[in-house]
Amino acid sequence: MKIAVCMKYVPDTAARIRVTADGKAVDLTGVTYVINPYDEFAVEEALQIKERLGGEVIVITAGSERASPGLRTCLAMGADRAILVQDEALESADSFTLGAVLARVCRGLGPDLVLFGKQAIGVDNGQVSAVVAELLDLPQVSAVLKLELKDGTFRAEREIEGGREILEGTLPAVFTAQKGLNNPRYASLKGIMAAKKKPIDVQTVASLGLSADDLVARLATVQVALPPPRPPGRILTGDVSETVPQLVRLLHEEAKLI
Repeated sequence: MKIAVCMKYVPDTAARIRVTADGKAVDLTGVTYVINPYDEFAVEEALQIKERLGGEVIVITAGSERASPGLRTCLAMGADRAILVQDEALESADSFTLGAVLARVCRGLGPDLVLFGKQAIGVDNGQVSAVVAELLDLPQVSAVLKLELKDGTFRAEREIEGGREILEGTLPAVFTAQKGLNNPRYASLKGIMAAKKKPIDVQTVASLGLSADDLVARLATVQVALPPPRPPGRILTGDVSETVPQLVRLLHEEAKLI
């Protein structure tokens, strides 16, 4: 069983967000990076499948050399190999471009299944996995909460409004992991030491046989802006007989809650 996991190294959710002077990007100067939280579920699922059925787990990411620590963490968790498509331009690439790059890597690997997190925090569009599935002509199941594999087939459960949806099909296929699929493990000291000796396979866009025409962006960022500041709260003072009618009026006329 060969399992490919596509991971993204993203700004820490605790980071304070600033916008660049031109208003077209987020200023990431000095920001700490972490493995995309949803991708941690994907890595853990891959490792559990390997433990049950055997095989190999290969973690893939695309971007700058900055993503290497994230790959090292995945290797320390138990992944067998790591691939970095290194290109600074991929840090700001749109979903189609990233999907095209990751699909080209996966095509060369020929995995039995490809795992993603449900979405990458920050952009939150959840489109890259769909691009990969389309380019590889594979079925995809999104936001999976339970995944069973047997004899080249799968049975996946996902949450929908008011219930759960069960889908069955054949491998290879693409899946995206939802919170609740599993509990990601921590890397052990033994795993951390072993990860230092595992090489990261660094590839380039050119080595994948992709040209500039293949990487033309379909989307352009027009503007990035912080949410408008919230208005200050209002404190009502006085006797209850006076403040309660005033509160009801404000909730009805201004807040539109009643």
